[in-house]
Parts: sequence; structure tokens; C-alpha cells
Amino acid sequence: LDAAARLHRLQLAGVAFLAVIIVSNAFGAVKDYRQRLLNVGVMLSLRRSLFDRLLNLPLPKLWDMKTGGILSRLTGDIDTTTGLLQMAIVSPAVSIIRLILAVAVLVSLNWRLALTALAIIPGVVLMSLTFARRVRPIYRSLRKDAEEIDGRVGETFSGIRIVRAFRAETRELLDYLRGRHTVLRKELFAHRRELVLWTSWALLLSGVNVVIVWYGGYLNIIGRASIGDIMAFQWYTFLLLNPVWSIVNSFSELQRSLAAMERVFELLATEADKPDRSEARDAPRLVREIRFENVEFEYVQDRPVVRDFNVAVSAGSVIALVGRSGAGKTTVTDLVARFHDPTRGRIVLNGSDIRDFRLRTYRDLLAIVQQDVFLFDGSVRDNIAYARHDATDADVEDAARRANAHEFIIKLPDQYDTFIGERGVKLSGGQQQRLAIARAILASPQILILDEATSNLDTESEQLIQASMATLLAGRTTFVIAHRLSTIRRADLILVMEEGRVIERGTHQQLMDARGGYYSMVLRQMESAHQGEEVLR
Repeated sequence: LDAAARLHRLQLAGVAFLAVIIVSNAFGAVKDYRQRLLNVGVMLSLRRSLFDRLLNLPLPKLWDMKTGGILSRLTGDIDTTTGLLQMAIVSPAVSIIRLILAVAVLVSLNWRLALTALAIIPGVVLMSLTFARRVRPIYRSLRKDAEEIDGRVGETFSGIRIVRAFRAETRELLDYLRGRHTVLRKELFAHRRELVLWTSWALLLSGVNVVIVWYGGYLNIIGRASIGDIMAFQWYTFLLLNPVWSIVNSFSELQRSLAAMERVFELLATEADKPDRSEARDAPRLVREIRFENVEFEYVQDRPVVRDFNVAVSAGSVIALVGRSGAGKTTVTDLVARFHDPTRGRIVLNGSDIRDFRLRTYRDLLAIVQQDVFLFDGSVRDNIAYARHDATDADVEDAARRANAHEFIIKLPDQYDTFIGERGVKLSGGQQQRLAIARAILASPQILILDEATSNLDTESEQLIQASMATLLAGRTTFVIAHRLSTIRRADLILVMEEGRVIERGTHQQLMDARGGYYSMVLRQMESAHQGEEVLR
């Protein structure tokens, strides 16, 4: 009977072992498939949320971030954060189920030996918590260093002409290698910490095996366990410790993911740029007047860059902002575009504070042409049509004709379908400016913000751009940071700025007759060596 009972127990153990293997593999297959679906869904959702938040971050926050750093968060950090699902939820869940099954089998075999095997778990928990406290700051620093390197790489290739012109290839390579060396040293330091965890785990595992053999031998001597029981118990102890090891390994990898996740959710928690007021309404379709009322703005507290700014602009007027670099001209146009809101005072459109309008509908009234023209790495057609997603091919061509761009476009290899490279690198400066003007014409804005280019162009390009400018400005309320006398003379009102204040205002003739600072600027420029189209600097 004793032998029969032992045989029966052995058969039960074999069946239980087979059941554990079958259930484990079946669950693993289902888990892998469901996990993949979950990872893809979460990754897409996170990327959508993060990209949307990045698009709507306050400009000062974006200015503090490098392009490479933004890409790092959208790609590497999201990928690592998504891996958190597997390491913190799916894998531990599978391991816990395996752990429960193994414990049940061990207890059924010998509860005394089971308690001996389970004694390892408090030690594992203590090691893991100690490891997390010491390693996570290292991984956080690693992600930041990697972001800095990615940002520098982006800058290097954006300015590759400057790099080559100043023969700085070797310097850039050395800077890159120094940064990577710093990251490598931190990675190795973190890895040494991981080795301590893994070595401690191996010692614990060996210790448990020694104790089981010793204690099992003692139980065999006193007749409470057979050699077969002890061998079976050692095998099931392996099944117990394997999921525990899996959890420890997941905990190690989890520290990397948590460092990346913190960076992702730090951005997601950042307040979006100028949320609409609860009572905000759509902006009017027709602009009658824009007024600045005692407007002040400061980037840094108590250091205003625009102060006591008051001006009333009627519809269709051209306002020229003139002054030295740093006078506050660009900040004024940024306030019009609501890239910033006034620190004090207000900007009024048709009698209402522009903050009372929904930002999206207010910006529908605007178009901007920058001094440093920005074009996307796409086709000519895509760049012009960027102003209006519903624009037809005929609309695009009409805008190009009015910007005097059609003639050079049809000479390109694929005409309107020609790809122009990143930032329009395949086009000349004059061609880039005309595309930017065509884009603004297509937008058909009520309010135009123009930061006039100061670069010298050939005579033909200059004439074409001036003609297209005249088309663009016609009938639009325009704020122009003006550099060329031809543009300034056409302005209905010239505001001469210095240290954020308007120090002179009037038409070109009025200011020349007043013989103040504006008169001196014009006179100095006309007396300079430059002939033809004068540029105020």
C-alpha cells in the first residue's frame, strides 16, 4: 500500500507538472499576441497625445528644447515607456500565475520544504527596492544626456554648410564621441549595479538549494520525506524560482522605462499654450480695427521688452515697425499673432480683447511671412498649399502667379511636384521668399505679419519680390518689420521703436520733416556705400 500510494503521488506530480507546462505555454502564446496588440495601441495613443501637446506647448518651453530632444521623446522615450506595459503588467502577471501554481504543488509535496523555498522572496523584495532607489536617477540622467546628444546632432546637420565652411567636421565628431562616451560610462555604471542585483540573486538561489538538500536529507533520515520527494521538490523549486527571477529581471528593466516614462508624462502634464477662456467665442470674419492699449510684455519678470505700447490700426493699413535689433519689433508682431499674451494691457480687435476669441479661429485671420523663410521638405505644391488644406491645384497656381513664382516653378524638373529639400535647400533665396509669399497669398488673411528679409538679392529677384509684396499687402491690415525704404515709404504709419517703446510715429514724410532718430537712420543709410535699394539696419 505504501508503494502504491507513492506511485500514485508520483503520477499526480507528473500530471501536475504536465498541466503546468501546457497552461504556461498556452497562456504565453495568448499573452504574446494580446501584448503586441496592447503595445501598438498604447504606443499610437501616447505618440498622438505627446505630439499634440508638443504642437501646443508655450513657445518659451519649445525654445528651450532642441529638435533632437523632441524627436528623442517622440521615439525612444515612447518606445521605452510602451515596454513598461510588458515589464510592469504583462510579464509579472504571467510570472505571478506560474508562482502560485508552483507554490500549490510545493505545499502539496511538503509544506516544511515549501516554507524553506519561499523564504527567498523577502530577500528578493529588499534587493529590488534597494536597486531601484540607486539606479533610477542614473537612467534619468542617461535619457537627458542622450537627448542633448540627439539635439546636437540635429543642429550639426541643419548647419552642415557652416560646419564644412569652418572645417569643423573633426570638432563635431569629437564632441559627439565625448557625449557618447559620457553616456557609455553611465550605462556601464548602471550595468554594474544590475550585476550586483543578479549576483545577489544567484547567491540566494544557491543558498536555497543548499538548504533544501540539507533539510530534505534531515527529513529523509527521520522518515518524513523520501529521496524521490526531495528530487521532485528541487524540480518544483526551480519552477517556483524561475518566475521570481523573471519578476526581478522585469524590475531591473522597469527602472529604464520609468526614467523614460517620467520624461513623457512631464511633457503631457505641461499646460498647453493659452487655453481658450470658458466664455471664448469665434473671432469675427472681418477686421475693422486693431488697438494696442497700454501693452507691456516681459519674458523675465520685471524686465519688459515692450512697454507703454499704444496704437490704433484701421483695417487695410500698413504699419511699419522700425528700430535697431532688440528694440521689441518681433515681440510686437508675436503679440499680434498671440504667440504671447500681454503681461499688462490688452490688444483689442473690433472692440473685444483678442483673448476673448477662440485661438484657432483668431489665427484663421492671420498669415505670416518670416525673414528667415521656412519651407518644408515636400513639393512646391505642398508648401504653397500648407496655408489652406482645401486648396485646389488652380488655387495654388493662382497664388504662385500673383507671387511671381509661377515662371521659375514651371522650369523645375517636376514643376509643382518638385521636391525642394529640407527648408527649401534646393531653391535660391529669392525663390524661397516668393514661395513664402505665395503661401501667404493663398491664405487670404485679414491680418498679415511680415518680417521683411534683409538679404541682398540680384536686381531681377528684388524687383519680382517687391512686386509680389505689393500684391500681398494690398487691402490687408499689415504689421511689417521693415528694413527697406521702399516698404517703409508705402506704410500708412511708421513706429520707430527703442528699448520696447515707441519713440517716434508718423508717415515717412512726417518723420523726415521732424528730423529725429528716424531721419538720422535714413540719412546714415543713404550716405553709406550701398546704392540702390536702401536697407535700414
